[in-house]
Amino acid sequence: MGFVEEDIERVRAATSIVEVIQGYVALRKAGRNWVGLCPFHAEKSGSFNVREETSRYKCFGCQAAGDVFTFVQEIEHIDFPASVEKLAARSNITLTYTTGGEGQDRSRRKQLLGAMESAVEWYHQRLLKSPDARSAREYLRDRGLAGDVARQFRLGYAPDEWDALSSYLTEQGFKADVLSDVGLAFTNKSNRLQDSFRARIMFPIFSDNGDAVAFGGRILPGSTDPAKYKNSAETKIYFKSKTLYGMNWAKSDVVKDDQVIVCEGYTDVIGFHRSGVPRAVATCGTSLTEEHVRMMKRFATKVVLAFDADKAGQGAAEKFYAWEEKYQVRVSVARFPDGKDPGDLASSDPQALALAIKDAVPFLRFRLDRVIAAQPQRTPEDRARLASLAMQVINEHPDVNVRKLYAGEVATIVGLPVADLARLAERRSTQPVISPPIPRASGDSDSAEFIAIALLLQTWDAIAPWLIEDLFYSEIPRRAFLNLAHAAEVEQGSLLNNALASADPEVRELLERAAVADIDIDPPSVALSLIAVGVRRTLSQRTGIVDPVEILEDRAARLELEKLDDPKTGFVTAESLLRWLGIRGTTTRG
Repeated sequence: MGFVEEDIERVRAATSIVEVIQGYVALRKAGRNWVGLCPFHAEKSGSFNVREETSRYKCFGCQAAGDVFTFVQEIEHIDFPASVEKLAARSNITLTYTTGGEGQDRSRRKQLLGAMESAVEWYHQRLLKSPDARSAREYLRDRGLAGDVARQFRLGYAPDEWDALSSYLTEQGFKADVLSDVGLAFTNKSNRLQDSFRARIMFPIFSDNGDAVAFGGRILPGSTDPAKYKNSAETKIYFKSKTLYGMNWAKSDVVKDDQVIVCEGYTDVIGFHRSGVPRAVATCGTSLTEEHVRMMKRFATKVVLAFDADKAGQGAAEKFYAWEEKYQVRVSVARFPDGKDPGDLASSDPQALALAIKDAVPFLRFRLDRVIAAQPQRTPEDRARLASLAMQVINEHPDVNVRKLYAGEVATIVGLPVADLARLAERRSTQPVISPPIPRASGDSDSAEFIAIALLLQTWDAIAPWLIEDLFYSEIPRRAFLNLAHAAEVEQGSLLNNALASADPEVRELLERAAVADIDIDPPSVALSLIAVGVRRTLSQRTGIVDPVEILEDRAARLELEKLDDPKTGFVTAESLLRWLGIRGTTTRG
């Protein structure tokens, strides 16, 4: 496939290379050039240069260079014709094809994106004008999301009808397979096209360049649907691990302030915008991934986690620290008033929302403060226990100087010599860091282990951060753990399919049962139950211990068990017990 040469030159002449690259990289003027951090390799000082006059870029670190078409090819991982088409669309230039017309894949992608854009507008107009959307408008109005807010974020309403959207889109020329491929509709048992979303407020999800790619649909009060949110599944145009809700609106402010705020949900993002902090994005029903970090680094070097305290604390420390080093970003955590989330504060106290971001603390500071706040300091034994727990958290950090500084703070708090804890920080103690928890299964379909694996397959993020291998005692669950750990690292395909592909017969049978199990139980409660059982089992097996340090730590673990049910400290206690179990469990596991 080719283009008329004059068209390529028209696109080049109509395109500002600086404006295009600023959509991906924070640039600052330096003489006749624009300079920033290279998006193609990790660097601390800007060696990436862009010249508007020549429409070229050059990195003096990794030697990447080219014109605006090359840049779009490399950053979007597409071929030359696709880069021409993308930039032509940006400038509203119609291309003349010399051979073969559009490529089949590109033509299909245009159809899919076209269907999504038409759906966004149809849902939006339904919300604004349709009588049946009155309850949706009232709900949004009560939460400050009506009027200009609804228009800015193109909120919509899916009517409580079987095929209203499908009928409209087919009349517009979109075929059934297109609607199915983007998750807007499906063919029901009667062999009729049926809408995927019904009776829901619709939050359209856009790629960072503004293409509509997916939806999140929220039920209205009084609905009997048990699923509060229904989200689009992954499609050929939508990848959850590479999509951040709101980045299309936020990126200019993210670049300007060199900061991106990561929330949990759509209304949190909108709440930040309403409060005059338009740098917020949200993950789309998944935990923060390396792909997300890679995308954010194109725009900013500071990442603020705006989750609730428990979920922010669940973050896998090793993962965050590795990303900080690899992508040269700084991760911090915003601390909100108890029981408040960004959506609440946007209505009740928008200044507090802005202040929480301004006063965000480093990830390690946040985690350490939680440990200190949760531990008593009445007796020498209490303070010794606190020192031990605090050093476990501190020694997860890879930078020895950071560890030593925090160790000095802890020493002052507990009344130990600074030099003693500094030495522990210098050699990172002898206690291993517990890696991010990953799911497993059990052989007994009635057991908590089986329930945990079913929840992992059905709602991974709600329980995975609270599970480690030592919580699953029998052989089959441990094998399933390793199987799923490997499957979770594969970017393509679903977790279940990837796991089944490499599972042995026993693990496969268990996974297949767990995948279809009808589980209606609070995921964290299952995790806490497994932690309690795992700790008690390990303690019962640790007989004949003579090391005084281990005796004290085992005694502290027994005391911690008593606090596991406390709603104020339960999750911090769980973190502490998981660390203890990760250290002691491997020596007693059968």
